[in-house]
Amino acid sequence: MLIFDADDTLWENNVVFERVIDDFLAWLDHPTLDRGEIRAILDDIERANAVAHGYGSKVFLRSLGECLERLRERPATDAERREIDRLAVALVEHRIELMPGVAAALDELAGRHELFLLTKGERDEQQRKLDASGLLHHFRATHIVREKDVETYRWLAREHGFEPAGAWMIGNSPRSDILPARAAGMNAVFIPNENTWVLEDEELDPTDHGVLRLAAFPDLLRHF
Repeated sequence: MLIFDADDTLWENNVVFERVIDDFLAWLDHPTLDRGEIRAILDDIERANAVAHGYGSKVFLRSLGECLERLRERPATDAERREIDRLAVALVEHRIELMPGVAAALDELAGRHELFLLTKGERDEQQRKLDASGLLHHFRATHIVREKDVETYRWLAREHGFEPAGAWMIGNSPRSDILPARAAGMNAVFIPNENTWVLEDEELDPTDHGVLRLAAFPDLLRHF
């Protein structure tokens, strides 16, 4: 059983958010705080909102608005909210950009393994990406969940009747893909993405032989 993450594993995602953040920081032009200090504040707000409200573009826009209000110590004006919406147009209009080699690799892998897709986020937004990707036909099942924690992976194994030890979770996020899958008894494939969201980063045990580290998606074909 091969279980695939979606954002930043099958297609680029966080790089678009990073571009919006860069534009947001430039627009704020805070008189005393530098970009790194403002980014730290935004990260804290995003971390709290992820717990309270989940993921996706709407929650991200909420975080930008709260960051502005905290820094300016007042409610955002209508004009400021319109500007934040304008900055984030790229999120709404972003076309799916598959990672190199993904389509061909999935074609081959689907011929010899059962493939599943497991992604977290806002359901309608994630479904739109999945539909636009052209990849859905490769997967026996796809699941969009609020959070990818240990219980999510245990549920997935129960739902589809497979033993965790015979499954591999493939993704770019230590926090959501690798560590909880390992804790649930699955193996994992870590494919780093330099644009991975900072809140998804955690240390991996370099001695854990249940984690296969690959440089790029097509490298899966050498192992599966």
